[in-house]
Amino acid sequence: MRSRDPIAIVDIGSNSVRLVVYAGAQRVPTPIFNEKVMAGLGAALAETGELSAKSQERALAALRRYRLLIGHMGVGKTRVVATAAARDARNASQFIAKVDDIGFDCEVLSAEEEGRLAGEGVMSAIPGADGIVGDLGGGSLELADVQAGEVRAAISLPLGVLRVRDDGEGEKQVRDTLRAALKQSGLADRGAGRPFYMVGGSWRALARIDMVASDYPLPVKHQYAMPPERAKELREMVGSLDAKFKKAIAPARLATSPVAAMILSRIADELQPSELILSSFGIREGLLYSKLPKTVRKLDPLIEAARDAGGAERRFGEHGDILDEWIGAAFDDPPAMSRIRHASCLLTDVAWQSTPDFRADRGVEMALHGNWVGIDAPGRVMMAQALSSSFGRDKLPNGSLSQLCAPGELERAHCWGLAIRLAQRLSGGVGSVLQSVRMSSGPETLCLDVSTADSALVSDGVRRRLSRLAEATGRTGKIVIR
Repeated sequence: MRSRDPIAIVDIGSNSVRLVVYAGAQRVPTPIFNEKVMAGLGAALAETGELSAKSQERALAALRRYRLLIGHMGVGKTRVVATAAARDARNASQFIAKVDDIGFDCEVLSAEEEGRLAGEGVMSAIPGADGIVGDLGGGSLELADVQAGEVRAAISLPLGVLRVRDDGEGEKQVRDTLRAALKQSGLADRGAGRPFYMVGGSWRALARIDMVASDYPLPVKHQYAMPPERAKELREMVGSLDAKFKKAIAPARLATSPVAAMILSRIADELQPSELILSSFGIREGLLYSKLPKTVRKLDPLIEAARDAGGAERRFGEHGDILDEWIGAAFDDPPAMSRIRHASCLLTDVAWQSTPDFRADRGVEMALHGNWVGIDAPGRVMMAQALSSSFGRDKLPNGSLSQLCAPGELERAHCWGLAIRLAQRLSGGVGSVLQSVRMSSGPETLCLDVSTADSALVSDGVRRRLSRLAEATGRTGKIVIR
């Protein structure tokens, strides 16, 4: 399901002011424009209780630009929200009035609403999320308990990276505030042994620092996972100001990283989570997700995004679903792997317009670096392997990616690619052929069942690809003409 017109979210935060314009599938709209200005509205809040004149002017200048861009982009609907700084500052009402004068209808989110929307955003990006969400901004930290598709509880704490000092007094403030809030809200006992989902630019910067430090082979932060004890190690790393971190992280984010790492470390101590997982979706995506009908919310974001991305590239119309059903006869995949196979099939036509020698590269690039959610790093690598093999290249260009997958996962994805390759040679990319010629499998054979009328479809190339797939799956290929 596609949204009719682009939708814009303007997020007036305590640290940054951001415009994101979304288009595409309703379930997981794609950002087609994303711009932020580090206005620092909450920078002086702890000392003066007010938004400084300079930070207001930076924010308003950005908002005037955003207002003009939105008009030129033909955006159908715009939602403007402000968070902790605009909620807590003594002079916030005067600032909001200036925002409204620009032509925006600005909504100041309550603390509870901000936490709930952060939880909604994580559930949108990570189906089945079950744990505590933490959204760290410049002026506040929101915590929300998500499970069974619902936000069960949400609180907001005045612990933003612009409000907390990086010293012993700041750490005591974080520890005492966090401990009291967790106890009062009932969240204290809900975090142990469950994931902690990290939302916000400050924690994205920490994840990037960890990636650089560990030479992580895939620069995709969404669903990047760390053990909880890594939080303490990150505190030491960001304190070193290593030159390689300066190259990888924006100066404004690097400056607040020590506080972000300290807050994360205290949270890990208090909640005792099973792991730390980064979510690239937060309040902005939660705003969109919360307004969707229940039927749309239940859709798989990976499958919907792959279907939307592959749609413009198809040669003969939709056949990714048919292709997945057809090759599925050769595999006994559990549900978690079946959806990755399905997404790979939906993307199988993404490279046909490229030159033949570049098609495998195009498929790998799309799988590894596409704007996907609902999939972790091993899943991306499996998709890349399936698409690479489907275009005739058995090995991924970066061998270190294999370390992200469990034993046997890449071999299975390679076999998916061989099955897609067989189907594409047999059908010419036309789904109706796959509905006429069926594939079936048993413990020892892989069989193509072809009618006499369709027997001319079975070329030497089809026979070779069937034999290769059968061999890779430990079976014998067989063609039956009826």
